[in-house]
Amino acid sequence: MARVLTGVRIVLGALFIWAAVTKLPDMAGFAQDVANYRIVPAALVPFVASAVVGIELLGGIALVAGVMERAAAAVIACLLVAFIAFLSQALLRGIDLRCGCFGGDEPASWWTVARDLLMLAAAVVVARGPVPQRQVGKDLTDPA
Repeated sequence: MARVLTGVRIVLGALFIWAAVTKLPDMAGFAQDVANYRIVPAALVPFVASAVVGIELLGGIALVAGVMERAAAAVIACLLVAFIAFLSQALLRGIDLRCGCFGGDEPASWWTVARDLLMLAAAVVVARGPVPQRQVGKDLTDPA
């Protein structure tokens, strides 16, 4: 089970690193995607867009590296809850917009929400998983 949890953690982290890195070349375009959700005041859009990318990148790195992975997964889960809420409200209001996900031109849809729900489930599993046992300062070749 520990190996499955490690695999889920690494895949989730890699997805969020990829999501952040693909937005970096066109931060202005991603900021426009954020603005199109019609939730964030215009003056805050650049800051929110930058914060989202920063959280995705740092959370992804922490998950892949196995550093504070439970906390990183909890932060990623909160981000995904926000994504799901914002996507859902936009779809329910009939707003035609790009998802802004993974730096592409993918239109937002209920499939996007479903994908985010799947990633949320993975983040919750990692966040609630067992605390990793680390052998700090101990010689790992010593059987005692």
